[in-house]
Amino acid sequence: MLRRAPHDGWVWKRGLVLAALLLIVARTTLMAASPTKNPVLLIHGIKDDARKMEPMARHLRAEGWEAHTFSYRPSWGQKWLDELAAQVATEADRLFSKGQKFDLVAFSMGGLVSRYYLQRLGGVERVDRFVTLSTPHRGTWLAHLIPNAGCRQMRPRSEFLRELNANADCLTRVRFTSLWTPFDTIILPAHSSELPGVRCEKLPVLLHPLMVVQPSVLRRVAAVLAE
Repeated sequence: MLRRAPHDGWVWKRGLVLAALLLIVARTTLMAASPTKNPVLLIHGIKDDARKMEPMARHLRAEGWEAHTFSYRPSWGQKWLDELAAQVATEADRLFSKGQKFDLVAFSMGGLVSRYYLQRLGGVERVDRFVTLSTPHRGTWLAHLIPNAGCRQMRPRSEFLRELNANADCLTRVRFTSLWTPFDTIILPAHSSELPGVRCEKLPVLLHPLMVVQPSVLRRVAAVLAE
C-alpha cells in the first residue's frame, strides 16, 4: 500500500487557499471593470402619477438599478409644461447629490416635461441617459381636444414645441433614445415621437398605456440603460 507523504496534505490545503485567493482577485477585478449603474428617475405622463411608473421601477430594481418614481402636480395639463419641469428639477436636487449623474426615463407628456428640464433648467449637465416612451416630440393632434395650458403646448407646431425643437441639438450631450409604437392612438400621428438626430426605435406595442408595462418594453428600457 502506498502511503501519502506527510507534506501532501499541506500542499493540497495550500493549493485550495491559493485558488480561493485567485478567485477573490478575479471577482474584484471584474467588479472594478464593470460600469456602475446610474440611479434612475422615472417621469409619468398626463393624468397619471408615480404609480404609473411603478411596474417599470420594480423591473429595474430587480435588475440592480436604484429606481425612483415621482408625481408632478397637477398632471392633467392644467399648468404649463415648463412649470412641471421645475418640479422635476426640484425632485432631482432632492434625490441626487450635486455632481451625481443619473438617468431619466419619461412617458408621454412626461417626456416633454423632462426635455424642458434638460434643455432649459440645466438637466443636460446632470443626466447621462435619457429615454422617452411614446412622447409627442413633434406634437399630437389629440391635444386640440383639450384647451388647457399643457395640452396647448403639445399641439403640433405650438410655440413651445417650435422653441424646444429649435435647440434640440443640445440633447446630443446625453445618450437619448426615443421608443415609440406605430399603433399609438394617443400620439397622432404616432411617428411624431421621432425626433431628427435622435436614436429612435419602433416597438410593436398595441396601446399607448402598454408602453410602461409590457415586458418587452421593460426589457428594452433596461437594455438601453445598461449600454
